[in-house]
Amino acid sequence: MGGFAIIVGMAIAIAILVGSSRAPVPGLRVAAAVLALVVFVLSVVFSSVRFVGESNVGIVIKNAMGPSLAPGKIIATEGEMGPQAAILPPGWHFGYWPVIYDVANARVIQIQEGEVGLITTTDGKPMPPDQIYAPQWTEEEFQGMLIAEHFLGAGGGFKGPQASVLTPGKYRLNTLLYQIETVPVTDVEKATVGIVKSNVGTMPDMTDSDIVNRGQRGIWRQPLLPQKYYLNTKAFQVTMISTEAQVVRYTKAAAGAEEREITVRSSDGFTFPVDVRVEYEIRPRDAALVVARFAGDEQRLANRLNSAVRAIFRNNAEDVKALDYVQQRSLQESQSLAMLAKEMIKIGLTITAVRIGDVGDEETLGTLLKTQTDREIARQEQETFQEQQRAAEQKKALTRTEQEAEEERRLATAKYEVMIAGEAKEQRIIEAGAEAEAIRIRAEAQAEAYRVVAEQIGPGNAALLELLKIVGEAGINITPRVMVIGGGNGNASAETTALIGTMLDTMLSDSTPTRQLKR
Repeated sequence: MGGFAIIVGMAIAIAILVGSSRAPVPGLRVAAAVLALVVFVLSVVFSSVRFVGESNVGIVIKNAMGPSLAPGKIIATEGEMGPQAAILPPGWHFGYWPVIYDVANARVIQIQEGEVGLITTTDGKPMPPDQIYAPQWTEEEFQGMLIAEHFLGAGGGFKGPQASVLTPGKYRLNTLLYQIETVPVTDVEKATVGIVKSNVGTMPDMTDSDIVNRGQRGIWRQPLLPQKYYLNTKAFQVTMISTEAQVVRYTKAAAGAEEREITVRSSDGFTFPVDVRVEYEIRPRDAALVVARFAGDEQRLANRLNSAVRAIFRNNAEDVKALDYVQQRSLQESQSLAMLAKEMIKIGLTITAVRIGDVGDEETLGTLLKTQTDREIARQEQETFQEQQRAAEQKKALTRTEQEAEEERRLATAKYEVMIAGEAKEQRIIEAGAEAEAIRIRAEAQAEAYRVVAEQIGPGNAALLELLKIVGEAGINITPRVMVIGGGNGNASAETTALIGTMLDTMLSDSTPTRQLKR
């Protein structure tokens, strides 16, 4: 653009001068010459103007009028000839003369969401021999790192791959110094941890373990928990380790990820298959050990587990007989769990359960199991018979106890009845005594009354009066006998005799056994 402005300006100036050479008036030719000079000067001035768009940065290259770059340097920071560290922001810029400067527009660097920008610098201090990546810049210093003048000057940045990264956003960078590569963000999902192998950081003390603390070079002990991380995936290699519970099945009909069943040999010479299920998990605190041992190779891990499981089950079976192995399944499970857990924790696996399924089959243990079954049936029948005998004895004892209890109840009842009878007898004796005493008292009272009456009216009349009382109380009809007897001389004894006869007739003819004469 600058060269084009000069060419256009020169063309216009020449055209003015050529046109003014035919002017008849010398003053016009002078004015035309001055105008041509002004046009040329303006074209030179406008040729130094550079425009940078909103989505661009201006990259400046100085071609002349400056010292040469020092050997090994690529970007100029002190006015040397060559690519300049300083960039031009959007807008109009003056003073960048053609031939002396070239200004190129470069696109603004944009990092999309879910991406990370890896930075490699083309200039800076030489990287130390023991480092592959330049150390990370602190959060406070990071903005200064992205300014080329600071990075190459006071910042003291290193040339080469940088551990620091660009997070999502837009950046105005000197693309001659900063080369950007985008990679996906490190996303640690649920039920997973990320184990970092760092190529950046301080060197750890010399130990037998490759596991180090965060910030040191090596495999970090502390895992990355589930979330997104903006990491330089080249400087920090992340291995994802699942923390979900895993199950490995060793079955006769192996399918998919299952393993073949385990064949064992007992102490009495029987060889038979055992179906086994092993449950394990990798806990976050042990994940670094798994990466250190197997580098995230799941097949190597599975091979190590399979080898340990088969060896432990075979060794345990050598010490027991086949029938004992079948009958002591829970014991075999607990023993195998303890041994396997102790062995696998060394490589970072936590064994949570060992389950034994089918033991043997018809071909390997059929005869032995049938013999055991027959023996068990016989033993159960014998136990059933013994149980029936015990039940009969218990029933007999129960019957005897019930009889004894009934006899004791009857005896107790009889004793109570005797006591009640004695009490009733005493009561009747007392009542009889009281009745006799009452009768005696009444008799004496009546006798005394009769004596008094007899003294007044005579014994015969007194007797007749008593008889009439009895007749009235008993309801005796005395008319016939009186009438028969009556008509005499009025003798009282005759009437009395008649009255007594009538009473006797009534008493003899009365059919009611309960009728009695009242005293």
